Amino acid sequence: QVLLVESGGGLVQAGGSLRLSCVVYTRTFSDYFMGWFRLAPGKEREFVAAINLSAGSTYYTDSMKGRFTISRDNAKNTVYLQMNSLKSKDTAKYYCAASTAPFVIGAYSTPSFYANWGQGTQVTVSS
Repeated sequence: QVLLVESGGGLVQAGGSLRLSCVVYTRTFSDYFMGWFRLAPGKEREFVAAINLSAGSTYYTDSMKGRFTISRDNAKNTVYLQMNSLKSKDTAKYYCAASTAPFVIGAYSTPSFYANWGQGTQVTVSS
C-alpha cells in the first residue's frame, strides 16, 4: 500500500484553469502507472487520464482531450493534471490512482486496474 495525497482543487469560473497534484509516498514511484478519475454526484466514477511509468505515453477520455493534460515528475513522486477551459460539467471530486498491474490496453481506464487511491480533491466550476 502507498499513500496518495491530492491537492489543487477549488472553486473556479467556467473557462478557467486548475492544476491538480498528487504526491505518492513510496520509494518506487517510477514503478507505478498513474491515473486520474473523477466522481460527480449521482454519477459513476469516470476515467479522466492516465500516464505510463516513463511518461512516454498518456491516455485521455475523448471529451477531455485538448483541455486536460496529465504529466508526472518521477523525481518529485508527483503526478499532475492540468485542466483548462473548465466547464460546469467538470465539477466533481478528482482522485488519483496508482497501479503496478501489468499493462493491458484499455485496462487503465477502469478503476479495478488501480490498487491504490487518494482521498480526492474537490473541483467546482461555476457557470
